Parts: sequence; structure tokens; C-alpha cells
Amino acid sequence: MPLDAAIVGPGNIGTDLMYKILDRGEQIDLKRMIGIFPVEESPGLQAAVEAGVDVGTEGLDSVRKYADEFDIVFEATSAKVHLANAPVYEELGLFAIDLTPAAVGPYCVPVVNGDAVLDAADNVNMVTCGGQATIPIVHAVDRIAPVEYAEIVATIASKSAGPGTRQNIDEFTQTTAAGLREVGGADRSKAIIVLNPAEPPIMMRNTIYTQVPDTADIDAVRDSVADVEAQVQAYVPGYRVTLDPIVKDQSDVGFDLGDTVIVTTMIEVEGEGQYLEPYAGNLDIMTSAALAAGERVAEGLAAGVPAGGASDD
Repeated sequence: MPLDAAIVGPGNIGTDLMYKILDRGEQIDLKRMIGIFPVEESPGLQAAVEAGVDVGTEGLDSVRKYADEFDIVFEATSAKVHLANAPVYEELGLFAIDLTPAAVGPYCVPVVNGDAVLDAADNVNMVTCGGQATIPIVHAVDRIAPVEYAEIVATIASKSAGPGTRQNIDEFTQTTAAGLREVGGADRSKAIIVLNPAEPPIMMRNTIYTQVPDTADIDAVRDSVADVEAQVQAYVPGYRVTLDPIVKDQSDVGFDLGDTVIVTTMIEVEGEGQYLEPYAGNLDIMTSAALAAGERVAEGLAAGVPAGGASDD
């Protein structure tokens, strides 16, 4: 039986998520899209009405008003808003999948820790688009050789970054860097985001640098990265490695690396184009990951595992 859901936040991310759920959400039944402006002033709410989805225009008051309609909320507002909303979702008994960098709940990257986190918490954080794209790669390297340091550069089309994304740049870098450590396994980390104004807009591109011991089995690292790439592609078809892991040592970088080397990997994410054009892979990887998390919660409930808790057996 599908899990009833609402999306709070009808911006770029929320609208793209709506189309993802309507197009391929087998376990999710979208009941309502909720915003804070009248429908005629909100392109996202207008899109919801045109798609046959009921709407709410009073933000958190609409959540309270219609809470009996759904069991799960996808938060697609901003970090500041989710910090205020999260206690209300908890009070109403709603499972929250947070697509902002607020990080109220534990980080969730479906291919890395989805099963464990989604069975144990009732508010999970989808990190960031950069985190969803790069954490799986850091994890793939770390399971072969310990990652002493990870640094990622996420470059997205400026045209794909809505007001919420732009307001959350600081939270983006902090949350992504923390996710590289807590989920990816790196000892230390840094994250950088670049909003590229080029026309035509570029696709989302990410460069991942991982510092590992110089004894690392690089062929095994490449195999591990290829395995993770295939797992991510199961829910993000446009995700692809564009540069297989290559090694740079001290002679290449020009500074002392001790007994370590730098492994560099590059990826690109092409969107499916349900809302914005395919250049907006940053939307796709967030919304596809959130949908995968929601479907996993629905499957757990169908199997008798309460959302955010252990089995009743």
C-alpha cells in the first residue's frame, strides 16, 4: 500500500520532486503540495494544480490542517525553515525527509547508509546535492583504503539554483563537509560549491579528491567506484563517472604528501528534465535520492517496520 505524502516547499527542488513522485513513485502517493503564497503567485503550486495535486498556501498551518492526509513530509524549503518546522512534524507524528542542509536528523545517502538510518530515525537529512553526488565516491574509496582527507568541488548551473539554495550556501558547505566524514568515512573534509553562470547552462559536475595511503590498491579503488556508480544509477540514471580514479603523488602536486597519494575522480549528473532542463542534475540527484528514501520507508512499513523504529517482532 503506497505511503501518503506531502511536499512542503514548491520551489525548484519541491516541484522537481513532485514530478519525480508522479512519474515513478511506486510506493509514494502524493496528497498535497504546500507553500506560503497564493497559487497565482507560486509557479510550483500552479504546476501542482495542473498536475492534479491538492495544494495548501499557509505553510506550517496547512501542514497542521491537512496532517491527517499524509504520513510523510518532504521538506524542500530552507535550512532555517526546517529548523522551525521539524518539532511540529514530530508533534504530528510525521516522518520527515529533509532536502535542506538543516541536518536536524542523521544524514541519509541511500546507497551508503539508507537502510540503517531510515529504520532508526523519524527525521532524516538528505545532505545536499553535492553530498549525494560525492559521498558515495568517497565511501567507495574509503572501503578500499582509509581516506585521510576528502575535498569536493560541486559546480552547478547558476540558473538551477533557486532562492532556497542561494540562501543556504554556508549550510551547504558545512553540511556537505560533515557528510563526507560521517557517511563517506573521511577523517577530514572540505566542500566547495560553484554557481556557474555560463550560457547555455552547464550540467552538474563534481570533482572528488581523496588522500589515501600510497599502498592503496588503485585497481580495487576503481572497481569499488564503478560498483557504487552502478548503484547510484539505479535511482539517478544520469549519474556517471567522467574520470575514473587517477593517482597523483608528491611529484605531481608539488608539496609533501608524506606516505600518501591523491586520488582524483570526476562525475557528472544529467537531469531527467521533468521540470528544469537536463542541465539541472543537482535537482535530480537530490529529488531522486529523497524519493528513494521515501520508497524505502514505505517498504519498511509494508514489512512491519515502523518508520523511525525497530520491528514489532
